[in-house]
Amino acid sequence: MQQYQKPALVQEQKLHMSPQLLQSIQLMALPLQDLKARIEEELEKNPALEVIEDPKTVSYDEVTPKQKEVEEYFEDSSDAGFTGGGYDDEAGDAKRKFMEGALARPESLQDHLLWQLSLQPISEDLRSVCELLIHNLDENGFHREDPKTIVPPDKLHLLEEGIKLVQRFDPIGVCVKDYKESLIVQAMQNPEAPPYTVLILQDYLELLERGKIKEIAKKLKITEKDIADCLAFIKTLTPFPGREYSSEPPRYVIPDLMVALREGQFVIILNDEEIPVLGLNPFFTNIQNHPEARQLKEVKQFVNNRVKEARWFIQSIHQRNQTLLKVAKAIVEFQRDFFLKGPKYLRPLTLKDIAQEIGVHEATVSRITTSKYIQTEWGIFELKYFFSNSISGAGSTGSQYSKEAVKQIIKEIIEQEGGKNLSDQKIAELLSKRGIQLARRTVTKYRKELSISSSYDR
Repeated sequence: MQQYQKPALVQEQKLHMSPQLLQSIQLMALPLQDLKARIEEELEKNPALEVIEDPKTVSYDEVTPKQKEVEEYFEDSSDAGFTGGGYDDEAGDAKRKFMEGALARPESLQDHLLWQLSLQPISEDLRSVCELLIHNLDENGFHREDPKTIVPPDKLHLLEEGIKLVQRFDPIGVCVKDYKESLIVQAMQNPEAPPYTVLILQDYLELLERGKIKEIAKKLKITEKDIADCLAFIKTLTPFPGREYSSEPPRYVIPDLMVALREGQFVIILNDEEIPVLGLNPFFTNIQNHPEARQLKEVKQFVNNRVKEARWFIQSIHQRNQTLLKVAKAIVEFQRDFFLKGPKYLRPLTLKDIAQEIGVHEATVSRITTSKYIQTEWGIFELKYFFSNSISGAGSTGSQYSKEAVKQIIKEIIEQEGGKNLSDQKIAELLSKRGIQLARRTVTKYRKELSISSSYDR
């Protein structure tokens, strides 16, 4: 008996990566200094965009009482390196020198991937395999050596699982052999990829690079428009994703955020004094409304495009700042004890916890916290610092102690006991009395990460 397929109409939504959306995502990831450079670049490129107000040029007399109050708080901060004061040249230079000199180590691709690995609730064997894979990546995110040659024989059965796990990390598409496999991985993990995209990348990439769209359409028995849709999507992918974290000379960073405690409530302040306030150039908006200009097609198109781009750019910066504030607010709520009492009270926290709290994807949280720093009562910290699995590896649903908090407690125990003849086993026993169950070898590992020598050397 023959079965016939009935034609049916199916309604579905698809998100196509427009240049504006790509720009918004890129701005989301930029730290403060790179954002400033990107704004200057856009100002030079788009005449419809202009600076309405540059906060750096505002005199101290024009600063509101609330702003002065915030400054006075940070002047009294326990962080001895911070110098505040007015916006006059001498005080402003001192403040900038401190903030710019506070941290200067760029994040490498390996740093970024290892941080994400540390948040995964996986076995130690799988974790060790992933660490080997990550350290084997070059600046493009590709394998330096065949992964099979770097993994111990007794752990080869975990190799495929480890590779697939690292490939899901940000940036997506690393831990592959070449750019072709990277594009395939990115397309496979993106639900918005048009049909046939993966197949084209696997079997017809060479033809696609030569512009043989008709030939590919004929082989796959699909339309040229289908191929064009796939090509447009492929152009939004990154063939060398690791280069986002390529080695660069050390650069100074400025905290993007500040947190202060006022009347029992935390106040989060966006450091926008480095970001100029942008607006539309009135000359262009006037031309838009001019009757004669509307009759000239080329002029109308040029002006409309520039104004549209300017509006989108302004909106993208606003969205970046609002997302950053939302993430920071959620982090402060989750890590309230840290901000009140200090680093040893850091709780286990995952990207998923914050993503669910503010209603965004985990990748957005990862992107917005990359290379962003916050000024606290306890010093300057990267936002990523506040993410840490529990010592049991169960995330925020497991132990109440995060890895970083336990390390601080170990440091405190060694300092209180004078350090002498206090073995790692003894430290483990003292931790146990505090309700922290930790193996001796784990204590040894954490002690080494704190750069504290053994009891014999001490």
